[in-house]
Amino acid sequence: MKRILFVLPIVLAALSACSPQFHLDLLGRENLGEILLAPSPAKEKILIVDVEGMISSTVDTGLFSREKNAVSRVFERLEKAAKDPWVRAVILRLDTPGGEVTASDIIYHEVLRFKERTRRPVIGLMMGVAASGGYYIASACDVIMAHPTTLTGSIGVISVFPNVEQLMSKIGVKVNVIKSGAAKDSGGPFRDMTDEEKKIFQGIIDEYYGDFLDVVSKNRKDRIPAETLRTIADGRVYTAPQALKLELIDAIGYFDDAFRKALSLASLQSAKLVSYTYYPKTKTNIYAGRLGDFSPLDTKVLESTLAALKTGFYYLWLPQTP
Repeated sequence: MKRILFVLPIVLAALSACSPQFHLDLLGRENLGEILLAPSPAKEKILIVDVEGMISSTVDTGLFSREKNAVSRVFERLEKAAKDPWVRAVILRLDTPGGEVTASDIIYHEVLRFKERTRRPVIGLMMGVAASGGYYIASACDVIMAHPTTLTGSIGVISVFPNVEQLMSKIGVKVNVIKSGAAKDSGGPFRDMTDEEKKIFQGIIDEYYGDFLDVVSKNRKDRIPAETLRTIADGRVYTAPQALKLELIDAIGYFDDAFRKALSLASLQSAKLVSYTYYPKTKTNIYAGRLGDFSPLDTKVLESTLAALKTGFYYLWLPQTP
């Protein structure tokens, strides 16, 4: 055992030396490294940051875990970019049905904080789906661009309260709840809500919904009148052309269009295109090896999303599974 422990640091050091962009800590975990996706003679860089899948702040406790929750991933990359003076703009690429209210709000805040302290533009580029919390985050960007086939919108709040009372009754299981107050088990799965409890939760939903409207109104006040916003923010999703007509987004285009817009806003003629990832390099071009093949419309993804839902409130597009 002593020999193994002695050799391990040497092996880790050798692996680190093989790739100067990536460095290992004592546990063998890689630090975030930069990879070049498109070359340029210019020293300036434009960075891609991906926001994919369920937006959550749930902690990943795996010892060798590298990619953590969405909040951690975005925060880590924006912090690294802020320290690099050659990163002159960020393309925030969104492919998400949304997620937790708090997690969505934190990422939104971190994008704003990055812009305020660096004075560098952030372009939001929507992929297949950028709904609810995804749109909430996009509102922090200087420009929102969507692919021609993007689904976006779903402005609203949802919370799911399963009720298994009848199922428990059928299988002959009874649950005894001892509580300190009448509302202590509100929303629990073992009984129906009272009308008063429904009002309490609806009040929370309405408050978070108001916060969502305030964010959109603040960032698109010159485009969408307040009285119009509430009529279109009824939870429905919109296609990219519909969203453009409603002025929820600024343009429809592809990655090249977003890249040109980033160059323009950063007052650049040319720039390297880079991303941050962990070794081994999984990204070889702008479309390869992101955080995984994710489709919010896939039944298996929907089922796993439902299973991952914890108690709380969500800026989430959650269509029902068959």
